[in-house]
Amino acid sequence: MDKNITSRDGTPLAYESAGRGSTIVLVSGAMSTGATVAPLAAPLSERFRVVVYDRRGRGASGDTPPYAVEREVEDLAALIESVGGEAALYGVSSGGALALRAAASGLPVRRVAVYETPYAMSGEHLEERARYTERLSAALAEGRRGDAVELFLRLTGLGEAVIQGARQSSMWAGMESMAPSLAHDDAVMGDGSVPRELLASIGVPVLSIAGDASPAWMREAARAIAESVPRGTYRTLGGQTHMVEPDVLAPVLADFFKG
Repeated sequence: MDKNITSRDGTPLAYESAGRGSTIVLVSGAMSTGATVAPLAAPLSERFRVVVYDRRGRGASGDTPPYAVEREVEDLAALIESVGGEAALYGVSSGGALALRAAASGLPVRRVAVYETPYAMSGEHLEERARYTERLSAALAEGRRGDAVELFLRLTGLGEAVIQGARQSSMWAGMESMAPSLAHDDAVMGDGSVPRELLASIGVPVLSIAGDASPAWMREAARAIAESVPRGTYRTLGGQTHMVEPDVLAPVLADFFKG
């Protein structure tokens, strides 16, 4: 990240941009930084100005307690102001929930696209989310960052053998360093249910995408988003999972954002 701005509460935010044209800001999800979505910026920057940034509490950006979702919306407001005063947003996973909240709050956003925002689609799933929130809060309060990362990986559906393998990998230290930001994403997701009232207040076009190789509930959640906003479109991508291929996703986003 080669540029910095300061958010309303004084938190420094790192970002970079590439390309020319109308601006798209890419919003990363949990356990990720701007670098995670940077591979998507490359194909999009052929037609747009694409901005990637490190959300607060991760990467080269700072953090200012106490955390509130409103501060992350203010971060996006400051970023959009610094890159021209208007932008489209793309958010992946829980980053999609943040992008939708930003649009609902009245930020100068033209369009919003989201990929597999993981809202719960059953009572059982909502109960699982509530248990996760309780256990995550306890782990972070007690400084058990590794346990916090494990909780998140289990929530995503990874098996115990894979999780224990990750613990032994060279990536684990970096994952533990980002563990506090898991609480940020948990707050962005609220209780995990589809925030239909909030979504109904979004006046700009919204594209909600899922991979057709992802679990059925992911597709149901993506469809629910599209059905809850006044100008929503739902789309699936053939053969894609939650780890969507940038070269498959980019043309779909480009068509939507050029509109």
